Amino acid sequence: MSRLMSRPMPRPIRPIASRAPRAAIAAALFASLTLVSGVRAGMAETFAYVGNADSNDISVFKMSESGEMTLVQTAAFKGVEKPGSSTPLAITPDHRVLIAGIRSQPNLAVSFAIDPKTGQLSHLGNGPLADSMAHIAIDRSGKYLFSASYGGNKVALNPLLGNGVAGEPKQVIPTGLNAHAFLPSPDNRFAFATNLGSDQVLAFAFDATAGTLTPNDPPAYKVPEKSGPRHFVFHPGGKFVYLLHELNGDVAAFTYEARSGAWDEIQRTTALPERFSGKPWAADIHITPDGRFLYASERTTSTLTAYKVDGSSGKLTTIGSVPTEKQPRGFQVDPSGRYLAAVGELSDSMTVHAIDQGSGALAKLKSYPTGKKPNWVEFLKLP
Repeated sequence: MSRLMSRPMPRPIRPIASRAPRAAIAAALFASLTLVSGVRAGMAETFAYVGNADSNDISVFKMSESGEMTLVQTAAFKGVEKPGSSTPLAITPDHRVLIAGIRSQPNLAVSFAIDPKTGQLSHLGNGPLADSMAHIAIDRSGKYLFSASYGGNKVALNPLLGNGVAGEPKQVIPTGLNAHAFLPSPDNRFAFATNLGSDQVLAFAFDATAGTLTPNDPPAYKVPEKSGPRHFVFHPGGKFVYLLHELNGDVAAFTYEARSGAWDEIQRTTALPERFSGKPWAADIHITPDGRFLYASERTTSTLTAYKVDGSSGKLTTIGSVPTEKQPRGFQVDPSGRYLAAVGELSDSMTVHAIDQGSGALAKLKSYPTGKKPNWVEFLKLP
């Protein structure tokens, strides 16, 4: 677009010339401006997808450059009658398919096609899950679905068929108590699963070609007793990983060795706000795309805590905590790193917070109604 705008203007038409060249120039200029505005109109759009457990649907929002949200669709789960306790979501790396995990019987992975222009969802089909899954994720190749069962104490691996629907589980692996998250490593060579009730993180070698998981060496990392490891996120640079603990509110920083898949703890801080009292109940953790800021949610106080990330050491400095939606089980940072959207299980709404690009501090912009009991947010930039 900049090249188009910077082209030198045609030389002025001499007075003796007829009006025809002038008309041609005007037409060309109009076409040029139309092209520029068309480019602007066709630029990437950002969408937010909110999983609503009690209403069994997904709220689809379109987000403007200013962070304003507009509800564009409510996509219901076909073939699902009873609500589950939560609705985890995952999007394929090619941005073509969104999958929702259904935690009521029968346990299903509901697949939707994502319209690349409108962001709206159309039902593709339902596939089987091995149990009620608290967490789902898709490997970096887009060929396999990872899932973790809190009540079933297991993790599973399903192939994704050519139509984007999950096939029968390929592997079902018993774990310690309360598997809560299951994610592939940034290079797709390993996978890790938290066991909240056993205070450990399981480590697997992942063969993406064969679609198999085998215990890594070491097969598990222990964390403090009764800390309850829940969700974790890798730093975009791939050298660090951050683990949130539900039961004591800890946020632990680890170095990550990509060659072996090894975690090495370097710091422990907290997601609990100052003067906290009561029982900790931490929920979710996410990092900005540039890796400069990290955020964690806590449900007892309904707050979000922000941290500044040291890019060289991986260590965290707490920025502060802000109130957000009531019981914020899920939130996400948008692809630009300028906004954070959090949902409240008890408020049936979503708040958009602006992220200060200098400090990382959060500022509330606006709240929007969602479906019932929202608990998961995914952002997507299209096309």
